[in-house]
Amino acid sequence: MNRYRQSIAIFGFTLPIIIGIVLIAVAVMVKAKIQQAFDEKIAHFEGFEKNKMMALTLEAEVSKKRQHIERWQALVSDETASSITSNLREIEDRLPSKEFQKTAQEHPTGRKGFAGASAQNSTQVGLAFRATYRSMQKALLELESRMPQLQLQEMRIEPSSQSSSLSVQVTYTAWEE
Repeated sequence: MNRYRQSIAIFGFTLPIIIGIVLIAVAVMVKAKIQQAFDEKIAHFEGFEKNKMMALTLEAEVSKKRQHIERWQALVSDETASSITSNLREIEDRLPSKEFQKTAQEHPTGRKGFAGASAQNSTQVGLAFRATYRSMQKALLELESRMPQLQLQEMRIEPSSQSSSLSVQVTYTAWEE
């Protein structure tokens, strides 16, 4: 029986214990890998749900402002030169002619300032006025409110030859679709 004791110990006890330990280690590693994949999928699902809720909230806010977006699209789609002319004519009608006069309107060629660095279509618009400070403020506020696509590029204000008025030169970048 002593002859077989070593074989029995190796094949009967040691080898099954080693195989059992290896199987348990493999099972623990597989379980950890499955748990990690499950945790990642839960995190992705929670992120998806959060993004979905944010998208629904944003969509609700946008739907409230849809009428404004359509109006803004219509404003931006109008031709800039004719829009500026018609808007300035309406503004001039409401301000006293002694306090506000448009002296020049030009559309320089080339892209300067912000427009030169952007791929967005745009045109340049140069305007010159002789006006009082208060009337000029009102006129520019009204013009920029009516035409949100205008972006002020340059403004020069100098005293005019007339005592109470200023000579104002304004250059706008008009963004287009």
